[in-house]
Amino acid sequence: MIIAVDGPAASGKGTIARALAHHYGLPHLDTGLLYRAVAANVARLELDGSIEADAVAACDFDDALLDDPILRSDAIGSLASIVSAHPLVRAALFHRQKRFAYQPGGAVLDGRDIGTVIAPDADAKLFIRATPNIRAKRRHAELRAHGSTISLDKVLADIRARDLRDSTRSNAPLVPANDAALLDTSFLSIEASVQRAIAIVEARTSEKGLA
Repeated sequence: MIIAVDGPAASGKGTIARALAHHYGLPHLDTGLLYRAVAANVARLELDGSIEADAVAACDFDDALLDDPILRSDAIGSLASIVSAHPLVRAALFHRQKRFAYQPGGAVLDGRDIGTVIAPDADAKLFIRATPNIRAKRRHAELRAHGSTISLDKVLADIRARDLRDSTRSNAPLVPANDAALLDTSFLSIEASVQRAIAIVEARTSEKGLA
């Protein structure tokens, strides 16, 4: 069973994807970490992430980098949004994601183009969303907990800028798949969001005779 979970930053898609993977006993991949790894490589090598050739040069990395805490920083997240807009970067990481999705037994993947590009025939597709203000407050609280002094206004501005880049890029933009179930987590607790996501997957797999 392949489950695709898409959505913008701080919508709750990662938390929901991890919970679904645990519930169904499936491996999970946060595909955003791949682009964050590229961004971290760009920063480490002192390259320019806005230049496609520089970003592509940073695409070769070991899986161990995916566990580096620096990938969770907001600076790397913003740079990841820039490098991910390059078609050649997305092409370089395409097969890595595809192999994970179609491994024996299936998988849960979360990102921005899983249901539209990576696994268009996924058994269940969810598009997780929340208002920009709610998402900014969540991200701000998360960053403050890690010692950041960034202002809420700056976090909100960054989220709006990333949304614009991700949804308007020509290659694999952030849009719900036509057959994705929409889940708005703005006013839901984590537990309620997860339970609703499980219910959606159960309904979708039942329709396809997989339950």
